[in-house]
Amino acid sequence: MVLTLLLLLGGLLRAAKPAPRCETTQETLGQCQTVQKAKCVDIALSSCTDVAYTQMVYPNFLDQKSREVIEYSSEYLLISVLHNLLQGECNPDLRLLGCSVLAPQCEKDKVIKPCRHVCENLKKNCLPAFDAIDMAWPYFLDCDRFFAGEEEGCFDPLAKLRGEVDAEEDVPSDLPATFIQFKHHSYSQMVSTLKKTASKCSHIATTYSIGRSFEGKDLFVIEFSTKPGHHELLKPEFKYIGNMHGNEVVGKELLIYLAQYLCSEYLLGNPRIQTLINNTRIHLLPSLNPDGYELAAEEGAGYNGWVIGRQTAQNLDLNRNFPDLTSEAYRRAGIRGARLDHIPIPQSYWWGKVAPETKAVMKWLRSIPFVLSASLHGGELVVTYPYDYSMHPMEEKMFSPTPDEKVFKMLAKAYADAHPVISDRSELRCGGNFVKRGGIINGAEWYSFTGGMADFNYLHTNCFEVTVEVGCEKFPLEEELFTIWHENKGALLNYMEMVHRGIKGIVSDKFGNPIKNARISVRGIQHDITTAADGDYWRLLPPGTYIISAQAPGYSRVMKRVTIPARMKQAGRVDFVLRPVEAWPNKLLRRSMEDAYDPYDPLELFDPHAQHGQPEARGGSASGREKPWWWSYFSSLDLHKPLWLLKQR
Repeated sequence: MVLTLLLLLGGLLRAAKPAPRCETTQETLGQCQTVQKAKCVDIALSSCTDVAYTQMVYPNFLDQKSREVIEYSSEYLLISVLHNLLQGECNPDLRLLGCSVLAPQCEKDKVIKPCRHVCENLKKNCLPAFDAIDMAWPYFLDCDRFFAGEEEGCFDPLAKLRGEVDAEEDVPSDLPATFIQFKHHSYSQMVSTLKKTASKCSHIATTYSIGRSFEGKDLFVIEFSTKPGHHELLKPEFKYIGNMHGNEVVGKELLIYLAQYLCSEYLLGNPRIQTLINNTRIHLLPSLNPDGYELAAEEGAGYNGWVIGRQTAQNLDLNRNFPDLTSEAYRRAGIRGARLDHIPIPQSYWWGKVAPETKAVMKWLRSIPFVLSASLHGGELVVTYPYDYSMHPMEEKMFSPTPDEKVFKMLAKAYADAHPVISDRSELRCGGNFVKRGGIINGAEWYSFTGGMADFNYLHTNCFEVTVEVGCEKFPLEEELFTIWHENKGALLNYMEMVHRGIKGIVSDKFGNPIKNARISVRGIQHDITTAADGDYWRLLPPGTYIISAQAPGYSRVMKRVTIPARMKQAGRVDFVLRPVEAWPNKLLRRSMEDAYDPYDPLELFDPHAQHGQPEARGGSASGREKPWWWSYFSSLDLHKPLWLLKQR
């Protein structure tokens, strides 16, 4: 009896005795959970293998103690399917943020929490996408609960998307200002180089992103101008785009080298470069398809295939993904008085799969009044120009000129004639098939395809774009890059200078107020361009005599006879002052309204940075249903369905 009482008393004392202090604690589902000292292990979760670190710790912040437990959890399933549920919005940002909780970063047996401000910014930007599908914000992305402040030593789980990881190796500081590394650049190295170049020439350069790729990489642009970030009156806008096909890498590297060259030569006082930048706003987008490039780069330099990495992460060919406006242009061509310019995007286009990279370019084109452009490709050595789609769809090789055939031939020859290999008369070299054509060809006459970017530029905007095939090797060895750069450098500069050919001017009313969207017409050319927001315009034209007119709704038309001398290298100034009229002809007003953008324009609603997308819920509204449409994604979880994703009514 006494022994029994002593045992009971001892048990009570042990129960009352405070537990030994834990080495570490963490809050899990509102409770303090003791965990063993962290031990770093390699990440083996398939949805988290692309995070910016290599090791994690068990248990994670949700007290999930093994890989198997995590992979069968509703939290892990959610981050694996979010890109489908949200139709690509905030992808892969949310997945990487979720991985920072499910697979916490571990270094030297120490757990590092993700930064709270990153979570808060992402929640602010992505919450509308959750609201659009009637889904609650996931509890495990609670910014206060599982994330830390910068003063606590947190890490940014999205740094890799901004090119802040795997940065370019340091270059010795004693190298000359003109030094360029002729190498292949990874995505992060490209971003680092562009940012360093812009910093070196901060008074004439800046970087910005036009949007994100499907996998979340910023589509970085470096801009050169005397007033970076701003359009200047009468200063034409020029762009180069590279790496549209991920496995065609030469264009990407050429634009990285070109950016460094423009910066260093401007600083050294090169008069040609200073004149170019002082009078032009230049935009260089080295890689439009960084996702495809990464896939192609896995094969390594010297790879010359035609498939791997060409398309995007969505398996889309970007140069077949733009709206087919060329077919509409052919339909209009037979209509008297119809214009073959500023054709609106048909609603049927949005029924198909449109890449975020494509949408980003289209938004970019609408935001800046580009005048001239070139897209750099690989696989041949030739310059092609619109139309790229044959006027007879069944004809795969048929000369199909635009109304500006003479302008496009002038532009294409400007690049070809300045390229020592393209202008070489030998037919035994790369591109030898085009020698008799002078190294240029109408795109549809070479081979016809629809949905191309060059045709879209011409038919939807004021911009004239050619396609430059810069070499027969799509992914050459690094030792070949120096030669390729020197073959293309002069041509790249010569083509940029063509943005100053033709005429330019300002359209205003009698009080000097600029008139936006006034039409500039050239008699005999069935293609108009329009004025920018400040009333300024640029009309590319070869030498000759023209009848130019300007008109706008509510104003009388003004015509002028203009002669452009053969040796004139700068655009002639031709201004127009329009006077108001009391009655505007119904025919012209109807034509103006016919080409206006549709009131419901998905492109206007699209955020290229995937911050405020609100995709429509597939399967219809959830009203009147017990569970929303996306609930079926979690049907395999039985007793562990994520009730926390259901909004409280």
